[in-house]
Amino acid sequence: MKKSIYVLLSFILLFIMVGCGNHTLVGSQENVPSQQEVQKEQETDMEQKTLVVYFSATKMTESLAKYAAEILNADLYEIVPKDPYTEADLAYYTNGRADQEQNNPAAHPTIFGGEENMAEYDTIVLGYPIWHGQAPRIISTFLKSYNFSGKTILPFCTSHSSGIGSSADNLHELCSDSVNWLDGKRFEAGTTKENVKAWLEGAMGK
Repeated sequence: MKKSIYVLLSFILLFIMVGCGNHTLVGSQENVPSQQEVQKEQETDMEQKTLVVYFSATKMTESLAKYAAEILNADLYEIVPKDPYTEADLAYYTNGRADQEQNNPAAHPTIFGGEENMAEYDTIVLGYPIWHGQAPRIISTFLKSYNFSGKTILPFCTSHSSGIGSSADNLHELCSDSVNWLDGKRFEAGTTKENVKAWLEGAMGK
């Protein structure tokens, strides 16, 4: 009789120990992140940051830059001239300010403020209007103001008729050889967000 009781108690004790062991195991598993969670966290850590930079004297380039920032979930930075351009400054073939600057490759209009966190960005989407077939000289000022080594730069321009032409190539020459300079594109007035998205997906593989 006593032997039977001992056997029964042994089984009960064994059952309790196994139950506690399983409980501990389940609890431990709940605290261990899954492989998918670890992979997602690693991808987040490795996610590249993109900055959309633009100069827009007439707001035409601004609208497309904002489209790009929304599409890419990127930060947005406007190049603001310390001395704002007036309508008279922008009038073509009047020997006004814009004409004089575009005729002088050494011109570097001063930028108001700056982007303090430029080093954090891996990709720069750079937008500008076309002035006399080239990017405004203030874009040259911007490119010479930061170290873009190892970064990717994707340019785009806006114009009523002129293409991107040699403007992107001339800007590329201002950067170090380590910059990954992608082919740019010209957009006209009224370009839709969908068209900008299609271009970005093709250019950046988004």
